[in-house]
Amino acid sequence: MEIDGKIILDLGLQSGISKAGREWKKKEWVLETFGQYPRKVKFHVFGDKVDTMGIEVGNSYTLSVDIESREFNERWYTDVSCYAARPYVPGGMAPQPGYPQQGYPQQPYGQQPYTPQQPFAPQQPYAPQQPYGPQASPQPAAPQPFGSDAFPPAPTPGGYDTDSTDDLPF
Repeated sequence: MEIDGKIILDLGLQSGISKAGREWKKKEWVLETFGQYPRKVKFHVFGDKVDTMGIEVGNSYTLSVDIESREFNERWYTDVSCYAARPYVPGGMAPQPGYPQQGYPQQPYGQQPYTPQQPFAPQQPYAPQQPYGPQASPQPAAPQPFGSDAFPPAPTPGGYDTDSTDDLPF
């Protein structure tokens, strides 16, 4: 998965020694996504990639990330792990070694290249849902004989119907 945005915060380097006696290091940043409703995403880089990523606060990047959630003591935690970063280029990809200069990057072995299909179209036209509860079924209108008046009589020249018993002007 890829995320575009600007690095707004460096959370520092963490390091230690594992139970097996190996050194480890992890660095975390906060990225703010672009768009009308920007989101903040905390991500980390683990191991030797910490030294080679070259991520700096204030610069914009396209990050390639893995997202994984896990449960511990009936609580869920989500990790966003970055494995590649390249400078952000609006509307396209930045040239990288091993990538063609135009178009999509080469596909990994065993995957088919992306081919655009027809745009998504629903199978049935949208119809608003009816409110809950019993509904009276619509009754068809009675057929009108040819030449019958399809409209009510026109109002009198004074604006009021003199034959009516109500005082409404229509």
